[in-house]
Amino acid sequence: MNTRKEEGLKALGRETQYNKDYTPEVLEAFENKHPDNDYWVRFNCPEFTAVCPITGQPDFAEIRISYIPGKRMVESKSLKLYLFSFRNHGAFHEDCVNIIMKDLITLMEPKYIEVTGFFLPRGGISIHPYANWGRPGTKYQLLADKRLAEHE
Repeated sequence: MNTRKEEGLKALGRETQYNKDYTPEVLEAFENKHPDNDYWVRFNCPEFTAVCPITGQPDFAEIRISYIPGKRMVESKSLKLYLFSFRNHGAFHEDCVNIIMKDLITLMEPKYIEVTGFFLPRGGISIHPYANWGRPGTKYQLLADKRLAEHE
């Protein structure tokens, strides 16, 4: 069974093409086979890199993405290529986390999502921005409010 053909996926199973700057267009999604179940999907990207928009110096981080899928899920190779596209992109840490979250919301329309960046220290300070979102008017919006209020 050729899943890529069935799902319309383009990157999976093909030679990898790396983009030199932020490219949300590489993100691909596929149908969630269990949309009636609530379950967590988590991705850890321990080698995330972006650059400071002021100095051009590299920033290194682990990006953690956790979500409860709705009807669509992000395809992991496209996510890898997307995250890699930040390598030469100038953005502050907090901006990276919010951009990633918003792009994934647009792609998948998840029930709930959260993104955390564990950026390595620069100048003796590490920054760990956290952003989350829950589908408005649902229990997932309440979950988002609760997790944000309890976030440490």
